[in-house]
Amino acid sequence: MLSFVVAQSCQQAQIRVTQDQAIATAKQEIAFTPKGTQVRMLRQGLNRQPFWIVSLSVPNAKRPGTFRRLALVHIDANTGEVTEVQQDEVVPEKGS
Repeated sequence: MLSFVVAQSCQQAQIRVTQDQAIATAKQEIAFTPKGTQVRMLRQGLNRQPFWIVSLSVPNAKRPGTFRRLALVHIDANTGEVTEVQQDEVVPEKGS
């Protein structure tokens, strides 16, 4: 029984989805065309399950260092399942 639990935990901790696959999946989940992309790997939970956290953005040309659009997409790096999408509202630029 113990070997089954260890095998299941190891299987869940594997990274089967590449960074490029995670970016492509994340882009399908948002309602805008990103100009910037950042990706990081994060392991969560007691079994250290791997997730890709993909940040997609459109910078605000009128206010450097801020964004017109920003989204975070969490993707299970083992299964490719999208587990969370956080997407902002459109922030209009003044004068446009």
